[in-house]
Amino acid sequence: MKKLVVGMSVELSLAVPPLVAQASPADDLKAFQSYFKKRFPDVPFDDFVNGVYAVDKGSRAQWEEIEEFPPYEIDVEKGEKIWNTKFKNGKSFASCFGEDVGAIKPRYPHWDAKEGIVRTLEEDINACLAGNGEKPFKYKKGKIAQLSAYIAYQARGKTIDVKIPDDPKALAAYEAGKHFFYAKRGQLNLSCADCHVYYSGNKIRADILSPALGHLSHFPVYRSKWGGLGTVHRRYGGCNKQVRAKPFKAQSKQYKQLEFFHTYMSNGLKFNGPGARK
Repeated sequence: MKKLVVGMSVELSLAVPPLVAQASPADDLKAFQSYFKKRFPDVPFDDFVNGVYAVDKGSRAQWEEIEEFPPYEIDVEKGEKIWNTKFKNGKSFASCFGEDVGAIKPRYPHWDAKEGIVRTLEEDINACLAGNGEKPFKYKKGKIAQLSAYIAYQARGKTIDVKIPDDPKALAAYEAGKHFFYAKRGQLNLSCADCHVYYSGNKIRADILSPALGHLSHFPVYRSKWGGLGTVHRRYGGCNKQVRAKPFKAQSKQYKQLEFFHTYMSNGLKFNGPGARK
């Protein structure tokens, strides 16, 4: 870890300045994506959706073999069954989200002006269940990840296009998510950006750190480490634990705001979830 911190110190001194609060979301997006295009000039923009497999040939070869028989395939099938199962009142998830499953994922996350909050797909899945007298799913894995995987699979090839309204509350939520991304935390005093912006493409022990650009394109994710599927908030919690910080609860305001910023930074890329990662 000492080598990692020293390496980061050198790299941070050479990197472009971090995004600043005074910049507009559009300015942030341009700077963020330009940074990765310069850092990885041989990676086609559209390939950033493949994470570490876009920047490391050895890892990519192994991943492509895994994708021939994707480990999340059964989960997608289970998610489809959940989607098609009627509630006790005779309604279904289509009653909440509409019949076009492929149109759902691109709507999230989004700003809910009426409620004054960021809304996520998983949050609205449980809101749909509760509104129809059904028991909500647990947020990190299991049925909610399976249903999200089915919805994500139907949205493959659709463009990420998160909107940040010109609304003081929406902008404040975006800025809070940005602050979370760049703020150092935990006993290791690391931020999301330290690992996935400034040090992306480099090794931390035996693993290569993935670029943040494209991160939210392929969730939910089947991780070999988990032996199963998980939502992005499960991953956020795991990252916080890895830097020895206390994680927030899944669907907390902090993680929803982070997801708002994090997804917006990949605008223009295509959804390709669910994904398979180490």
